[in-house]
Amino acid sequence: MKTHFFLIACILFLCSNSLCAQKRKGQTGKEPLFGKELASYTVTSNELSGACFYLVGGHGGPDPGAIGIYQGRQLHEDEYAYDIVLRLARELMMRGAKVHMIIQDKKDGIRSGNILANSKRETCMGRAIPLNQVERLKQRSRKINELYRKDKSKYKRAIFVHVDSRSAGTQTDVYFYHAPGSSKGEQLAKNLQKTFTQKYAKHQPGRGFSGTVSERGLYVLRNTTPVGVFLELGNIRNKQDQKRLVIPNNRQALARWIADGIVADYKKK
Repeated sequence: MKTHFFLIACILFLCSNSLCAQKRKGQTGKEPLFGKELASYTVTSNELSGACFYLVGGHGGPDPGAIGIYQGRQLHEDEYAYDIVLRLARELMMRGAKVHMIIQDKKDGIRSGNILANSKRETCMGRAIPLNQVERLKQRSRKINELYRKDKSKYKRAIFVHVDSRSAGTQTDVYFYHAPGSSKGEQLAKNLQKTFTQKYAKHQPGRGFSGTVSERGLYVLRNTTPVGVFLELGNIRNKQDQKRLVIPNNRQALARWIADGIVADYKKK
């Protein structure tokens, strides 16, 4: 009997640790990684039922990624990528998807501040993130592939979220990479691009959207099994792009638009 309860406890822990719960419309769930205020959620649709996602916030642990300066304070890429990935995970789960959060911080849930405090607490699903860059990329790629082999979903996608660093005067829109030769990765990237173009046309008419889609042989795209797309959300050193990151409503809009683009891709699968 003790063994039976132990196995159940392990299963529940693993599901919570990776946000793997998949629910139907109207059902409620709770995910501590989202933080106290947003831990509870309700599934509002089944439009992503049967889909599985592996979400990766760029860098983390000993690696802050790109760094920008805003009002005299540092902005670290890993903190903003993680916050947006958490928001994206919640959006996807509310639409009935199964989600694995590969990079996690048990303390930092979804945050409402402009300047997100920096930390080195992030782990790769509980394991310390190596200092060596190649080992970091290998670790998260192996974890994705391990989960991929176990998941039974027919539609499985890996989403890598990053923030770029260029000269401070360079403003960029969100842009998308897919693995060389990946037709499904290219399709996902283009559906995301199309969604962003439509959103900008609606919310900022006349502005236009210049985010590009291209193939690139990045390690995580070449060495993970699921179809993947790699997003760069803007230039962390540019004052205009920083607004996309530091304003909480903008981070939520990014997450929602990415989710909408994913839904568009899923419907065409």
